[in-house]
Amino acid sequence: MDTKYMLRAIELAENSVKNGGGPFGAVIVKDGKIVAEGSNCVTLDNDPTAHAEVTTIRKACKELNTFELNGCEIYTSCEPCPMCLSAIYWARIDRIYYGCCKEDAKNIGFDDSFIYEQIELKPELRSIPASQILHDEALSAFRMWEEKDDKIEY
Repeated sequence: MDTKYMLRAIELAENSVKNGGGPFGAVIVKDGKIVAEGSNCVTLDNDPTAHAEVTTIRKACKELNTFELNGCEIYTSCEPCPMCLSAIYWARIDRIYYGCCKEDAKNIGFDDSFIYEQIELKPELRSIPASQILHDEALSAFRMWEEKDDKIEY
């Protein structure tokens, strides 16, 4: 752990607020060097997935030319939301350091508890209802994947 990386994530969050973005910043570090950094660009880019962690993961993967960030750590100004936490796991980042907690985010209007509650419900009971259709037809792509000899597993 190195506090200078967290201080940089906090600085990115503050700069984001000054420039019209959300109050979140993140830094990805590998072997003691910053690989990528980013901030929340949701409203600036009209992209609900442009959270600081996700934008930084995208930059780090591009920089390292990989979809796996093994050996990396992420420093983020706030505890990751459910989407960002999932992205961190999918990217296989080794460790998370965060500044503010989810309760701090909730106190300023960034409340993710609703999403956590929705995940626990059956799809048909969620506030955005989900219905499974054309299951057998959809399985064709999965069969193709299983039979593919040159696939890159992830």
